Amino acid sequence: MLRLLGTPRTVCDRISRREILRVGGAGWMAGCLPHLLGAGSTPPNGTPKAKSVIFLLLFGGPSQLETFDMKPDAPEKIRGPFRPIASRTPELRICEHLPKLAAISDKYRVVRTMSHSWNDHSGGAHYIQTGHRWHVPIGAGFSPTPNDWPSMGSVIDHQHQIHTDAARKKLPSYMVIPNSLGRLQEQGQYPRPGEHAGWLGARYQPLTTRIEKRDLQDNPYWRPCTDQELQFRIQGMAPQDGLTIDRWHQRSQLLDQLNRQRRALDQLDRQAPLDALRQRAMDLVTSPEVIQALDLSGEPAELRDLYGRHLFGQSTLMARRLVEAGVRYVTVHYDCVDGYSWDSHQHSEDVRKHLLPTFDQSLSALLIDLEQRGLLDETLVIATGEMGRTPTANAQWGRDHWSTLFSAVFAGAGIPGGSCLGRSDADAAYPIDAPVSPEDLAATIYQALGIDPNLRLLNAENRPTPIVDGGRPIDALWS
Repeated sequence: MLRLLGTPRTVCDRISRREILRVGGAGWMAGCLPHLLGAGSTPPNGTPKAKSVIFLLLFGGPSQLETFDMKPDAPEKIRGPFRPIASRTPELRICEHLPKLAAISDKYRVVRTMSHSWNDHSGGAHYIQTGHRWHVPIGAGFSPTPNDWPSMGSVIDHQHQIHTDAARKKLPSYMVIPNSLGRLQEQGQYPRPGEHAGWLGARYQPLTTRIEKRDLQDNPYWRPCTDQELQFRIQGMAPQDGLTIDRWHQRSQLLDQLNRQRRALDQLDRQAPLDALRQRAMDLVTSPEVIQALDLSGEPAELRDLYGRHLFGQSTLMARRLVEAGVRYVTVHYDCVDGYSWDSHQHSEDVRKHLLPTFDQSLSALLIDLEQRGLLDETLVIATGEMGRTPTANAQWGRDHWSTLFSAVFAGAGIPGGSCLGRSDADAAYPIDAPVSPEDLAATIYQALGIDPNLRLLNAENRPTPIVDGGRPIDALWS
């Protein structure tokens, strides 16, 4: 956190070369501004079912056959090594390594027929978080681009900002935790598309936190983490050692002067939007509301243990804190840090020992915690990957990419639990009925939050563009 130390000092009108070099260290300030967002609430179209959304993205593609769509009667090469156990949902064949979720299956509904044709991680991550197919061909790239479709969170933030006085809000309406997707992956920094604002503009980027790992092989998502490791800092805003609030404001004043000189030179007021974002940045980093929301230390030890002291568990707890504080859309990434994780091409003990148990612990704790606080009825919780896994195992007894069928968990916002939606074939390869596309998922989220799925926004060319193209809300979730 920033240290409230230092001695007031005035920056003179004349700026020395030394001062200019020093302020260069504040360049991170301008670089992070697109991430610092306004917040608000939009007038609903009809009656919204949810005030907020928690989206748990299990990046890499959990296997439907090892989670919520088990096929114990299939041949061994298909059914896999795990066995189903009883749950509170008679029709749900749930994995033996998800016992906590089995015990509370009356609190959620499983959609077994998520399906799309983008069999690629980056494109799949973009598709599942935006409701639109990525413009980059399959296998042709990793990184987000300015031409990407805006994420659902960015669209929601856009609506809040145009309908409310965002500048007066102390928290953003869209946040991504614990890291931007791909930042901790094994070989270092594989940024993935999907969570960003794309052509909607930098003003609607998510406010993203940052957590470090110990080394390239480390996977903090499933191992116990110390409180020191679990300091959720705003990405791009982590100060250098010794940076105080006073020095922060000194840099801000110097940037003001530089910006005024720049505007005088080009006789344009192009910097005004950036000024507003920079002021928003300062409001956020010095806001007691932000500092308090990102501080887990006040949570009871027993509750933190219930979620799990691993990064995924504590991030899920953080998501509850954020929606409770007023953030409207929170994405929690369970990333592939070690090269495989949920992308289980090689069926290792990690799936049994780490991935399933941590997911089981954290999601079950979240649903119980939200319900006990009276927040479940107004919070839509979704947990899914960007794809599933092949029905037939490979030579290493892993499963490869398979986007035509995967499962998703939906809870809260009035959704009745204890049932499943959609049926798959005998091999968990294709939907038999009720297929659900990423477009349908996006339409469902927008409608649940009171945003018309038929809404059109102006794109980078100022053309009215639908936020969802062809998707239909999954109304059956509430029936």
